[in-house]
Amino acid sequence: NYNDTAVGLATQAVLARNGVATEIVYPGCCGMPLLEQGRLAEVADNARRVADAMLDWIAKGYDIIALVPSCALMLKFEWPLILPDDPAVKTLSKATYDISEYVVDIARKEGLADGLQPLQGGVTLHMACHARAQNMGQKAAEMLRLTPDPDVTVVERCSGHGGSWGFKQEHFEVALKVGRPAARQAQDAGKAFVTSECPLAGVHIAQGIEKLGNDTPPPQLVTHPIQLLARAYGLA
Repeated sequence: NYNDTAVGLATQAVLARNGVATEIVYPGCCGMPLLEQGRLAEVADNARRVADAMLDWIAKGYDIIALVPSCALMLKFEWPLILPDDPAVKTLSKATYDISEYVVDIARKEGLADGLQPLQGGVTLHMACHARAQNMGQKAAEMLRLTPDPDVTVVERCSGHGGSWGFKQEHFEVALKVGRPAARQAQDAGKAFVTSECPLAGVHIAQGIEKLGNDTPPPQLVTHPIQLLARAYGLA
């Protein structure tokens, strides 16, 4: 349940700097891996359990933040399509935000806390497909451009990973071929960092860059853009 704690810790640190109190709540998976396999009944069971568990937190005034676009997409849009008459699912959907969306909203409404420093060397950002599917614009790019003197290049090509498809041994080489244009764009951008809101896509692009065999030093992979914002604050 906690494969990369650095993303969550960076999120807590950035939100704390901006006056947002947080609690870690994880009653269950969003079910995206099950959805990809067509196991809708199990997705629905997850949705009911998680939505019911979140109701008390929402009643206390908490917003619900998902750190991965796939999870935010499930809570916001997919669950209400699967369980359109479930009141808890509807309530959770309206209370859920993607983390990049949430930080940009703070900046727009109140302004971010002082102390951000430039991200030296610039960033190549891969736009995750499930971030695009939320119809909220390029919130991760907007968030990174809140840093001083921003140098952000956006890659909108497919990473080739395809959710739970690309990591399987029998698909891996084909997935790398599909993602080669995105890997090449990330390498050619010449930035210090490469990141994606999708942790699977980011790792896959880094593997693709390694396969290119370019003599140019590859960019440093950062799992999630929120970690770069934490770095800009000197928190990571």
